[in-house]
Amino acid sequence: MRSFLFVPGDDPKKLSKGLASGADALFIDLEDAVAPARKEAARGIATDFLREAAGKPGPKLFVRINALDSGLTDGDLDAVMQGAPHGIVLPKACGGRDVTHLGAKLAVREAEYGLADGNTRIIAIGTETAAALFEMGRFARSSPRLAGLTWGGEDLAADIGAETNKAPDGGYSEPFRLARNLCLFGAVTAGVLPIDSVYTDFRNEAGLIAETEQARRDGFQGKMAIHPGQVAAINRVFTPTPEAVAFSRRIVEAFAANPDAGVIGIEGKMIDRPHLKQAERILARAIAAGVA
Repeated sequence: MRSFLFVPGDDPKKLSKGLASGADALFIDLEDAVAPARKEAARGIATDFLREAAGKPGPKLFVRINALDSGLTDGDLDAVMQGAPHGIVLPKACGGRDVTHLGAKLAVREAEYGLADGNTRIIAIGTETAAALFEMGRFARSSPRLAGLTWGGEDLAADIGAETNKAPDGGYSEPFRLARNLCLFGAVTAGVLPIDSVYTDFRNEAGLIAETEQARRDGFQGKMAIHPGQVAAINRVFTPTPEAVAFSRRIVEAFAANPDAGVIGIEGKMIDRPHLKQAERILARAIAAGVA
């Protein structure tokens, strides 16, 4: 999965448009995108949407529930788990213990609604409070349900009292660069998908592409989106080019033919085992994107 599009859970029209956006996954939002007075209506709309989309081709459907300390989590899960979503997005996760806690809640609903045990995946948003930053290394082994880890700067800014999360040059300021880096390291340590945060200036495609390319270079494997118009650029950036696929295949084939080699020369370059690991990842992404 490369692109993850947020869609308000109380808006049937936007949910339908999300299906045609080209996103690899939709995040049906019951949290920040839904006003308190609309929470109950959003649960019903989201559940109906999940049922109608069941079994049809299209993006994987995740639901962002309200945080575990909101008092709304159980009501959210009681509703949407009846629609058998692919997964749940957990906001304001404070380390692996929150993922474990959510996993237990999901197991109960899977049993109650006749769903396969353990099938509902979890993507955690792990940097939305200052306390959560000290827990980023604890997602590993928290739950086999954990499929991805992402980060957000807006709630974190509010939590620490920051006036903005951006530096004068338009990039993230130091506290938020730290949060981003810890998310990447935490995801890799846990063996799950590292997902970059949203780019909020949704009309600025050049800025989106630049930030997405940086995320890919740094090791992220996908990015969240807040507008359908961002999806195509995200997919394009995270889809390996034909040249990258061809060179990666050469590396893999060369080491397969020389299994005892530590270093192999290809096109005048010295390629070692870390390059092999990188090549294998590129080919895996290409296969997932249907270009290899």
